[in-house]
Amino acid sequence: MSETNSPITNSCSFAGIQPILMDLPYPPVTVTEKNPAYANLLSMDYCGPVSEMSAITQYINNENRLSCELCPLAKTLLGLAMAEMMHLQKLGQLIVLLGGSIDFSARLQNGKKMLWTPEYLSIPEHAKKMIYADIDAEKSAIKQYRMHIKMIGDPCVTAVLFRIIQDEEYHIMILEHLLKDLP
Repeated sequence: MSETNSPITNSCSFAGIQPILMDLPYPPVTVTEKNPAYANLLSMDYCGPVSEMSAITQYINNENRLSCELCPLAKTLLGLAMAEMMHLQKLGQLIVLLGGSIDFSARLQNGKKMLWTPEYLSIPEHAKKMIYADIDAEKSAIKQYRMHIKMIGDPCVTAVLFRIIQDEEYHIMILEHLLKDLP
């Protein structure tokens, strides 16, 4: 590097970022009994096309691409990603308790497995379009969780899913507020 060139750096500091969650407790992560069919349903929430794995990866990708120019927005996206990581962890615990396994494969009702892929993500180029894609992903997750709640007869499992939905609804509210500040 010549003396006239200075290094290019990202001055956005992520120190102290916390998960963005509703200020409510989570129910205990327990199940009434093993149920591999329920574990398979939750595997879709864990790492299917609409899943916590997809949400985490999409938020982190957007945060990385925005951190140099829109640091406050990037910090918020990292906080949202951290909340999704907590959801992923709780779903993973439920899957194992229900007798399922964690291998980043979503298990379909016909017994086939789908390995998680970044092809599930929406990666637009502009910040406003990123936020719209994130809102759409949160809405899709809520819809899927509600569908799974109707299919799962274990009140312990559904209590956790209801609590996750509260965070996802909160995330939509935050993302919609962020849109107002974007050109």
